[in-house]
Amino acid sequence: MDVRSVGAGVLSVAYREYGPAGGWPCILGHGFPYDVEAYAEAAPLLAEAGARVIVPWLRGYGPTRFLKPDTPRSGEQAALGADLRALMDALGIERAVLGGYDWGGRAACVVAALWPERVTALVSGNSYNIQDIARAMEPAAPAAEAAYWYQYYFHSERGRRGLAQDRRGIARLLWRMWSPTWAFDEATFVRSAAAFDNPDFVDVVIHSYRHRYGLVPGDPAVADIEAALSRQPPIAVPAITIDGDADGVGGLTTHHAAMFTGPHEHRVFAGAGHNLPQERPADWARAVLNARKLAG
Repeated sequence: MDVRSVGAGVLSVAYREYGPAGGWPCILGHGFPYDVEAYAEAAPLLAEAGARVIVPWLRGYGPTRFLKPDTPRSGEQAALGADLRALMDALGIERAVLGGYDWGGRAACVVAALWPERVTALVSGNSYNIQDIARAMEPAAPAAEAAYWYQYYFHSERGRRGLAQDRRGIARLLWRMWSPTWAFDEATFVRSAAAFDNPDFVDVVIHSYRHRYGLVPGDPAVADIEAALSRQPPIAVPAITIDGDADGVGGLTTHHAAMFTGPHEHRVFAGAGHNLPQERPADWARAVLNARKLAG
């Protein structure tokens, strides 16, 4: 495993690379509030199966940095998808198996939906992970609204200040709430928490959770991508979607099946919470390998 960086679009993207340089390409994305440690066990399993695995720190996390001070610190879905495509271009990867959950899964879904020619197969935690911002203000069931407390907190300046003052405290609480069966220790948390010290972390996170509700404008540079996503495009590439049945922030997503128009399987990891690849690394790696086979 090597830690490297490359200029890609508006970022200098830091990433871990596992496996042979000539292996079949696989890019895996982490979520909020996690980092590349989510794949510390799953990625070597895929490397052993012949994959060249790329695990980047997303914008606002770890050693990844914006190249210019005036680039908007956007956390919107279009920016995440554009970052992933730019990374593929920078590394000379024409097509890859893409996987992820939460923010990283959203980036993978964006690329799979809009640029399917770049995707061999998709593994997506929480299934169809593209936001329908036009309907974001429609009320959800009470239990779902309660689970989203942190999003509403981040809509306020009190929430911004709270995240800036105690980003690790908020992240630790969310880990426990979202993965109630995962007995992670403090050392495991600390390894990921270092990624939240990125100077752009707070700005990117706050923008993400405000933009998805239509409360703030997006980055004009990715407005065309956001417009395309507003049409809720289906995903036609071969896909395996996954839920954890103990996920404390999202329910089961079997109702998303109609959004996958190509070969598609849905799996439920029993006893798993939100951080699927770190809680179930062998099952996650198996899903990636099976998705590649699904693609023929």
